[in-house]
Amino acid sequence: MTGPTSIRFEPAVSDRLASYVDRHPGWTRSSTAARLVDEGLRMEEHPGVIFRNGPAGRRACLVGGPDVWEVIRAVKSARAAEPELSRSEIVQLVEDNTGVPGRLVALSLEYWAAYPHEVEALITHAEQLEEELLRAAEKTAQLLDR
Repeated sequence: MTGPTSIRFEPAVSDRLASYVDRHPGWTRSSTAARLVDEGLRMEEHPGVIFRNGPAGRRACLVGGPDVWEVIRAVKSARAAEPELSRSEIVQLVEDNTGVPGRLVALSLEYWAAYPHEVEALITHAEQLEEELLRAAEKTAQLLDR
């Protein structure tokens, strides 16, 4: 449960916040400020992580790279395929297969450890979407291919 917190913004910041809320129906100044403060604190905790909007909503991403959930999914896949590899070997395998530098793989792992439910929900969403797209492609193939 959250409690009220009074925050005073400089007029220019308050104006930008109001403008942002105006462009995002359903958001309030309070919910927007809380989200942006939370994201800012997370970025301070995990330098190299930023937040972007996209089809799956707002999510943690690596600066100049993929989404954190994509890296974690690659780590999980590598671990499942090569269970005998050491931690450093798994990171190297992911780096080799994705092109994501090992330090960013490690950063993704750190973020995932701090916010596992958020990252896991994005992985689950992506897997469900892929299954739906595969089923749709199979139906289309059944209709069109003879």
